[in-house]
Amino acid sequence: MRPDCSARLIGYTLLLAGLFGCSSKPKPEPRETESAPPAASASAAPASSEPDARKVLAVFGDSLSAGYGLEPGQSYPDDLQRKLDAQGYAWRVLNLGISGDTTEGGVSRMDSATLLKPAIVLLELGGNDGLRGLPLKVTRQNLETMIQTFQRGGAKVVLAGMTLPPNYGPDYIQGFQKIYKDLASQYHLTFIPFLLADIITPDLHYLQRDGIHPTAEGALIVSETVLRAVKPLLGQPASKPR
Repeated sequence: MRPDCSARLIGYTLLLAGLFGCSSKPKPEPRETESAPPAASASAAPASSEPDARKVLAVFGDSLSAGYGLEPGQSYPDDLQRKLDAQGYAWRVLNLGISGDTTEGGVSRMDSATLLKPAIVLLELGGNDGLRGLPLKVTRQNLETMIQTFQRGGAKVVLAGMTLPPNYGPDYIQGFQKIYKDLASQYHLTFIPFLLADIITPDLHYLQRDGIHPTAEGALIVSETVLRAVKPLLGQPASKPR
């Protein structure tokens, strides 16, 4: 989502808490992790002169995925890579999140994304469309185009849903949420109804001061949300868990 939209998000977190309830997930305990590259880059390949043979899981999104406001290596795709490595999965997570991107922007960069030949795509776009009040028909059409294109390329698409602040009105909000639900059903997608559902707590501990983007601790929880969704699609681990 666009960082400069925070002024329009008064009451946003209260809406989310009301819609999805408070998370009962425990606070993650600190653990050692290997260093990671900047959030907008590919995760580090194994130290070898051989080509990286791991399957690609592409995170195709906006600032929520790009790690806006976080230090390099703290985004949820970075932690997802660490979790997959620790559990022995031979997958490479590519963070294709761009802050401020809309579904129109996503469509415009489909060619470069499909060239990466992802086997799984986490599609996390549309929030900025909603914040700008764009026509729902346009958002749906763009998301559908991306889903179809990724599926034609052989990727399994995981769709991450989003919601909007209450000042956008119930009709627009319900129509916006319905886009994700309908597309997930129509194209038989793995569906995360709301990507941030597990970090909405009364004290907002897992959100940055803008009330939109996850903190570093929040990103750890979001990566768990994503891992639960994608794990059935990963196949068997290639090695024993660390």
